[in-house]
Amino acid sequence: MRKNIKTTEAIFPMPVLLVATYNEDGTVDVMNAAWGTMLSRDCVILNLTETHKTVKNIKARKAFTVSIADAEHTVEADYFGVVSANDTKDKFEKSGLTTTKSENVDAPIINELPICMECEFIEYQNDEYGCGVIAKVVNVTADESVMKDDKVDISLVNAISFDPYTHGYYKVTERVGDAFKDGMQIK
Repeated sequence: MRKNIKTTEAIFPMPVLLVATYNEDGTVDVMNAAWGTMLSRDCVILNLTETHKTVKNIKARKAFTVSIADAEHTVEADYFGVVSANDTKDKFEKSGLTTTKSENVDAPIINELPICMECEFIEYQNDEYGCGVIAKVVNVTADESVMKDDKVDISLVNAISFDPYTHGYYKVTERVGDAFKDGMQIK
């Protein structure tokens, strides 16, 4: 028997994405964004409101990075979601993480996180269905520690996802099948 539940944020898993920009003074700003995905093969979309300091920075700098949060940095990832850069000027410094300036866009790469997409801002959409930062991914980097045979091994990334039902974080680690292959058994 099915039961109605009181949530509309019902898609699971939701990625835990850390969006990094530079503030107007050159300091680093990072926010946690669970509402983001690939829009096409080389474009991302993030559902973010204009009240976020990060969105203001993206519009001003025309760039940002998106890092995949991992289990080792769950505390920092959550911190970036509960503390606003509008209220806490040294937000990133308090995290203890470090950055390197991207060679491709005007944005920081968080050194401790395993995968980073470097993005050029395309546009900001704001309508009755929400808002979105749309960007072109111009480069992706991965730490060698999460690679096997020159490919990312997601079981080594220990990516985390957000559970909108209980507000928990979960590790994404175990491969359970092969896309574009397993379904052929039924065909």
